[in-house]
Amino acid sequence: MGIVEAVCISEKKGVIKTAVDRISLRREWGIEGDAHAGEWHRQVSVLAGESIDRMRKKMPELDHGMFAENIVTRGIDLSHLSIGDSLIIGTGAILEITQIGKECHNAGCAIKVATGECIMPKEGLFCRVIEGGTITAGMAIKKRVQ
Repeated sequence: MGIVEAVCISEKKGVIKTAVDRISLRREWGIEGDAHAGEWHRQVSVLAGESIDRMRKKMPELDHGMFAENIVTRGIDLSHLSIGDSLIIGTGAILEITQIGKECHNAGCAIKVATGECIMPKEGLFCRVIEGGTITAGMAIKKRVQ
């Protein structure tokens, strides 16, 4: 089991997200107020804090949201998850993994320019919301056993 280290949103796709105190997950929609919300398979993005730590060795000034991630985790090995697996956050919010990695928006996207390398295309998880709820840093996150 791990924890949620940070939650982030943005009003536009392809840009750095801003860390916020809490996010509201809406079933089959995504995060209220986030550009990626909608009726599709990539409503929420998840990235391991440990992945961000590796990049901080090159760029110590990296902050949460700079890879356009919505949820930053700590202490859960995301690399062992597969498409179709689910994550439970807190007491009942559920995300289903629909995609692992993605193509960058373009070669000179704001994220890659700011960070020097975008790790989301290789390490990011993309999910749809199965059960909603309010998510804050410090909440437990774990793989759902079915």
